[in-house]
Formats: sequence, C-alpha cells, structure tokens
Amino acid sequence: MIDSFLINNSLQKKWLEKFKTVEDTFRKRAEYNDLNSTFPFENIEWLVKEGYSLLTLPVEYGGEGATIEDMVVLQSYLGSIDGATALSIGWHLSVVGQLYEQNMWQQEMLDQFAGEIKKGALVNRAVSEADTGSPTRGGRPATHAVKTENGYQLNGVKTFTSMSKALTHYIVAAYVEELEEVGFFLVPREFKGVEIADNWNMIGMRATESHDLVLNDVIVPYEYFVEGRRKPQPNGWILHIPSTYLGIAQAARDYAVEFAKSYGPNSIEGTIANLPTVQQNVGKMESLLLSARHFLWSTAKGYQTIEDNPNVWNETAASKILVMNQGLEVVDLAMRIVGAKSLEMERPLQRYYRDMRAGLHNPPMEDAAYTNIAKSVLDLF
Repeated sequence: MIDSFLINNSLQKKWLEKFKTVEDTFRKRAEYNDLNSTFPFENIEWLVKEGYSLLTLPVEYGGEGATIEDMVVLQSYLGSIDGATALSIGWHLSVVGQLYEQNMWQQEMLDQFAGEIKKGALVNRAVSEADTGSPTRGGRPATHAVKTENGYQLNGVKTFTSMSKALTHYIVAAYVEELEEVGFFLVPREFKGVEIADNWNMIGMRATESHDLVLNDVIVPYEYFVEGRRKPQPNGWILHIPSTYLGIAQAARDYAVEFAKSYGPNSIEGTIANLPTVQQNVGKMESLLLSARHFLWSTAKGYQTIEDNPNVWNETAASKILVMNQGLEVVDLAMRIVGAKSLEMERPLQRYYRDMRAGLHNPPMEDAAYTNIAKSVLDLF
C-alpha cells in the first residue's frame, strides 16, 4: 500500500489504476512462473501493449516523459504485484531513461531507436561476465570487438541478461581492441550469431530468465558502436532496482497483516493480531517500510533538482542498501508472524524471501557502495 500523499500527478494515477485491473492476474501467474522458472511473457506483452515501455522515453521522442520519481512510484507498486515482472521491465525503463536524459548516443541513433521503442522494442544492457563478476568493480570484459571491413565483430558470453528471451535489443559491453578500451554496442536480437544459452537456474528471481547471452562472430554496423569512454554521471534511473524490492517487501508485509487479522488458532481468543508479539512485529515492519520508502522517494525527487544536490550519488547508493537491508528484515518479520506456514510453497512468502535475497547481488554492491560513500565524505576521490 503506497502512501496516498506520495501519488502526486495524473501519470502516476493513470498507471496505478491500470495496474489494479491486472494485479490479481499477475499474482496468479507469479506462482506458476516462479515454480517453472518461466518468463512472464503475457505480463510484459500487456505492459508493452498498454504503453508502459514508453514510460521513460521523453515526450519529444513520442514517450510518456516520466520522471525518476514517477518511475520509482510505479515500479514499487508493480514490484508488490510481481517482483520478476517489475525487475524485468525496470531494466528497460532504466536504460531508456538514462540514454535519453544524458544523450548517450549520437542524435541519429537516438532518433532511430526511439522509433524502435515506439514499435515495441525492449532493451537491456549486457555487461556481466563469469570471469569479471559485477561490472561495477571495473574488470575488463573478455567479450571483445574487432573492427572488420563490414563492421565490428563481437565474440563473448554475457551473464545475468535479465529478460533475455523477451528483449529485442542488447547493449553489449566489449573490449575494443583497436582502442584498447571498453565500448558498448547495440545488438539487435535477429543478428546472426546471437544466441541465448537457456541456463538460468537460480533460487531467486527465477522468472526473469536471466540466461547467458552468447555472441558468436556477430557483425554489427560501425554506427552500432554507440558508446565509448565517457565521464560518469549520477544515474537516478538505477533506482528502479530498490523500487522493485521495496514493492516485494511491501507485499510480504501485506500478506502477514492479512494473515494476522484472519488466523485464530483455538488456543487463543480472536486472532493472532491481538497478540503483543505479533503487534510488535507489525509495528517494526511498518516502521522499516516507512523509512525505506521515504528515503527512496526523497532521493528520486532529488534528481529533479540535481544541480542543488551534488551528493545525490551517495543518496542513490544508500537508497539501494537501505531498501535491501530493511526489506530483508521486513520479509523475515512477516515470516515470523505467519510462522512455519510461511515456508509452504503454496504461499508467496517463501518466494518473496528468495527474490529479496537476489536483490543483494544487483548493483550497486553493498561494499562498493559504502566505500564510495566513504571516499566522498573523506574527499578521497
């Protein structure tokens, strides 16, 4: 349940009303998709058909022009319905938002790709590799690009490619041998040599189908070398990650509260909602969610006045860490309220627990976030 006073414009209200029409359907699919490690194709198709994939595309390019704050509000709600669906579409929203806000490509390519998005294109970055770990740690990718007469030839394997089978485009990080630096290439799915390994087998976020992306002698045109070395900028669009996990924690809280209000063993009068221990845990859950939600919302709002918020990088990293750690505690408290029944596969709490654990390994990593915040405070950059 999102605080009503945080909903502050017609765009947010429109999408929240749309979500309410499908939330029961999405929730029913979530259990099946998790158990079978099946991607929520029907959910994503609905989102694209309704125009949600245009959410963060600027109005001048034919999109909805959502702000980072809009995205955080909507992704939190969608995450409470189905975490895997929210995280998957969130990567697309984040990539598109950053690309066009920071004008990361040549104008001709931005114009061209906006046309693709309006026709239903879905995109994600493919940057992780088995040998390098998280790309935020700076390892040089083994995936490499060699300039040829016909374009750049790409070879390599990318891990954790969320939404892999539904994507129409991949933005691939590769080491460009002629430049001796890392660059990014736009790779459409239909290009020859692009394969999905079909090897995603995790206990958390199973339905994202984040399989390996395999590139075998893929030739891309020169103009599809879209990004080279550039000065890092604050990226508020990455807040789609804590937004999704905040939604999952909210769902766990909601389930536990409804359970407490309805479950009454014959050893007590009334329901367990009357027990002091349960009330203490509910109070803790609510307090943790309130602080996480308001910190995340204020960080998102800070990007609307970024020139006045030079430390917004710190707030962005801290938002993810705060939401994840407090969200994990919320899920744990919810499971304590429900008791051993929370472990039943027919109940969603065990899925919320597994999906929340997966969030620890989304960027930024906790140790890197704390180190960077410390360096900023200590003037060590």
